[in-house]
Amino acid sequence: MRSQQQGRGRYASRLAHALALGALAATSLMGAPAFAQAWPARPISLIVPFPAGGTTDVLARAVGQELSKSLGQPVVVESRPGAGATLGADFVAKSKPDGYTLLMGAVHHTIATSVYKKLPYDFQKDFAPVSIVALVPNVLVLNPAVPAKTVKELLALAKAEPGKLTYGSNGNGTGQHLIGAQFESMGGVQMLHVPYKGSGPLTTDLLGGQITMSFDTITPVLPHIKAGKLRALAVTTNKRSAALPDVPTLDEAGLKGFNLGTWFGVLAPAATPKDIVTRLSTELARIVNSPEFRKKMDDIGAEPVGNTPEQMARQIAEDTERFAKLVKDTKVAIE
Repeated sequence: MRSQQQGRGRYASRLAHALALGALAATSLMGAPAFAQAWPARPISLIVPFPAGGTTDVLARAVGQELSKSLGQPVVVESRPGAGATLGADFVAKSKPDGYTLLMGAVHHTIATSVYKKLPYDFQKDFAPVSIVALVPNVLVLNPAVPAKTVKELLALAKAEPGKLTYGSNGNGTGQHLIGAQFESMGGVQMLHVPYKGSGPLTTDLLGGQITMSFDTITPVLPHIKAGKLRALAVTTNKRSAALPDVPTLDEAGLKGFNLGTWFGVLAPAATPKDIVTRLSTELARIVNSPEFRKKMDDIGAEPVGNTPEQMARQIAEDTERFAKLVKDTKVAIE
């Protein structure tokens, strides 16, 4: 009798132990998605800090389309323009660092660090660089009504009428603004700066003759140059653009040493897990080096890059230091 009771006791004990293990396993499985859910498990937002239609937007959509394919989740391009691209950057800097909110940043953000005295974020500390996607040369373009066919003629016109000629930019503190200020400084002229929220409205006014010129990236103005609606005088980088091989550099046109262009790249909030940043960088490098993407870049005058997070971080640090001196020299500052 006692033996039967002992047997039943051992059976009950083993059963209870098995049930406990089963419950623990079930709990672990139920909790797994909360702690180790595979990324990405939902759509990703790629924030563009300018209005639709400009180079940042065009590149973001090209990147987003390819990332959607490789990651298996939609990449939604969202425009958050304003304050020289700093509003969109601030939104991403303060977003949850989970890989679902990214910034299509640009060289503008390294300039804004010195131009704006009170930025609500630190571009080097509050972001995790992922990869520079492309470099796009800027180009000096005029409304055809302006009676200047060369940079030399434009400078003579500007000197004859100080403050009358106008140049538009994508906003205070952007690359176009600083390029314009450098052009004034090196050319010994005075012009009126007109800031816009992005390339779309800027190009519309340039075509309509409301402003004289711009130093925008090639992408938004290239179709108008080819159609004869805008006149290209020079590119701002130290080598000619493959998209405009007959257009000289500003260095060739007489402003020796002039070399400013615009890069565009992807960044995440600073505390984003390293494995997510690495995955994104790897995917972007593959995309940027694909023949299809390179063809798209050729069509818009962009030069593909696709570097590592470490390389992008070094570029940001070097540009921040370089532009701090240029901002000081050209006295470009905003409260």
